[in-house]
Amino acid sequence: MSRPYHLLAIETSCDETSVAVVRDGSDVLSNVVSSQIDTHRRFGGVVPEIASRKHVESITVILEEAIREAGVTLEEIDAVAVTEGPGLVGALLVGVVAAKSLALALNVPLIGTHHIAGHIYANRLIGTIEYPALALVVSGGHTELVLLREEGRFEIVGRTRDDAVGEAYDKVARALSLPYPGGPHIDRLAHEADEEIELPRAWLEPDSYDFSFSGLKSAVLAEINRANMKGEPIRAKALARGFQMSVIDVVTTKALRAAAEFGVRQLLLCGGVAANRGLRERLAAMCAEAGLPLLVPPLRLCTDNAAMIAAAADLKWRRGEFTPLDMKAEPQLSLEAWSVGI
Repeated sequence: MSRPYHLLAIETSCDETSVAVVRDGSDVLSNVVSSQIDTHRRFGGVVPEIASRKHVESITVILEEAIREAGVTLEEIDAVAVTEGPGLVGALLVGVVAAKSLALALNVPLIGTHHIAGHIYANRLIGTIEYPALALVVSGGHTELVLLREEGRFEIVGRTRDDAVGEAYDKVARALSLPYPGGPHIDRLAHEADEEIELPRAWLEPDSYDFSFSGLKSAVLAEINRANMKGEPIRAKALARGFQMSVIDVVTTKALRAAAEFGVRQLLLCGGVAANRGLRERLAAMCAEAGLPLLVPPLRLCTDNAAMIAAAADLKWRRGEFTPLDMKAEPQLSLEAWSVGI
């Protein structure tokens, strides 16, 4: 019987510094996350230069804490995985340099990993993925429908043409004078509302799986401006509910339609916005009605974390697909190009 193997993973693509140790691809021994939300809140969004500096300050401490919490030694680490992209280039570089240095010092393989592949394979940490599967990716910078015909092979069948869902939430929250990040606050207000201001749905072309949320954001701003011009109070709860229902209606309807067209066996929800209660509830109800199994990570695995990076890197570890030490941070790294076997 072969001994267990341990992957150490590093995630620094945006404003979370995270290090995890995962055994045998799915057994999370540690997953330490240091968030910068409080730092960036005063600016209403992530400031790239500040994010990079915070990663530099945190990475060594988080690395040591993850090793200690996992109860392993550095000599037991079999490979080092790191988010290669996409993300903020300065933030990515901090993780890439740390991962390269550690892989070189330990004389173990390096595995550059795609951030969105991590979000998708966070689902593997809680259950078995059945193929073909469809992933609905909803995060701060990405809104995509990704078809997985087999393990580790990604095909994007729908993507946003402008704002991602998370960006739209933050912009609407800012217009309503809500704190950053806006998603949890919009979700809370939507659930507290006893009325709804109905807002438009951007369905695009009849056969399209793409998304567009810039028009919806403009519709929210128009409602706020109308109320201001008339001297009326802004009905924030009703507006939040109308905005959220429009977003949820579009993304869930398109996801279920794509799942039926491609004949998938499972739907995966992933990304930071997967923590949204309204979205989780609606998608669960629709999948139950359609008889389609749904996998949704727990909240701690929805936002950026290193355990999900280890889960995705395990795809390449098991195939011996390692990354040269001259790897660069790739802010626009293609998910499809990162697929295993390519």
